[in-house]
Amino acid sequence: MSKPSSPSIEKRTEGLDTIAAVLPIGRRDKLAELLTDQDVETLRHLVNTGMGENTLRALTSDLAYLEAWSLAAVGSPLPWPAPEALLLKFVAHHLWDPAKREGDPNHGMPDDVDRALRNVGFLRSTGPHAPDTVRRRLANWSTLTKWRGLDGAFASPALRSAIRLSVRAVPRPRRRKSAKAVTGDVLAKLLATCSTDSLRDIRDRAILMVAFASGGRRRSEVAGLRKEQLTVEPPMKAEDGSALPSLSVHLGRTKTSGAEKDEVVYLTGRPVEALNVWLAAAKIDGGSVFRGIDRWGNVSRRALDPKAVNDIVKSRVAMAGLDAGEFSAHGLRSAYLTEAASRGIPLPEAMEQSRHRSVQQASSYYNSAARRTGKAARML
Repeated sequence: MSKPSSPSIEKRTEGLDTIAAVLPIGRRDKLAELLTDQDVETLRHLVNTGMGENTLRALTSDLAYLEAWSLAAVGSPLPWPAPEALLLKFVAHHLWDPAKREGDPNHGMPDDVDRALRNVGFLRSTGPHAPDTVRRRLANWSTLTKWRGLDGAFASPALRSAIRLSVRAVPRPRRRKSAKAVTGDVLAKLLATCSTDSLRDIRDRAILMVAFASGGRRRSEVAGLRKEQLTVEPPMKAEDGSALPSLSVHLGRTKTSGAEKDEVVYLTGRPVEALNVWLAAAKIDGGSVFRGIDRWGNVSRRALDPKAVNDIVKSRVAMAGLDAGEFSAHGLRSAYLTEAASRGIPLPEAMEQSRHRSVQQASSYYNSAARRTGKAARML
């Protein structure tokens, strides 16, 4: 895969520095190699328009993948707008029939394209991509095309037909982001693995408790949490009359909120105590709340990568003697509503904390809990 000249890379690196806070952490240098000058200008424009950070990260990640694929597949950066033939090639390279490929090596993604994407770390799994991933990348490709003031062939009948026929030819079962929810009993086992006074145990305990108690926050929201988003609230009175510490967490724009809305959730009691212990132990008085820790116990100045949050959950699951393949960070999000349902908390109250906007999606967790614990599931 060809690389741009060093002066161009340095120029784009400087441009990306101005928006580094909203880009995938640790990917700046790779992005500078892959993205064009026009790509960087488009991203800077989107930052200035107030686009949500999570949305921009997703757009940037998909744009980098598309540029890497284009360099591998046709030997040049993405053309804007992309011709219909290139869009169809993208679908053919990513949605294909494994059974047909066994007899036809030219079916699906060519081996040289596959190797090129693996060499730069953009392709890890084997087999065809998930249809939803392909649709999302095409949708982001279309969005970026429109932001450049151009029209594309994304609504062409040929493209729609290609996607529909490819998905129909290779049916895939819909998989949950986390096979199992990290419900209260599972969370207790994970917290039991964080029992020492080591910085790593103190941090991971705070991450697990804050992520769950704040309504099941997404891993990107946990990784991106900053001290400035926390506001100390008046203590809450416990049933025994004692005072419980309370915090409000200002999430700002989220995946489901409006552009101008500041989402707020609240923490009370043990999660606040766990968070305060971490902030004191790590001597964090500003900036990123959850940070990396090196082998010598030094706390980084940089925020954790969202992937690191997922790795922490899986690591604690394994330490608890459970199957790490069945759990992920998203299990904390789905578990919050599942646990709320099992404890009889009204759906609207739980949604105020989880910040789910879709009643249909949120109620699916409630329905599952009700069906599992209801009389209909215990006929014998």
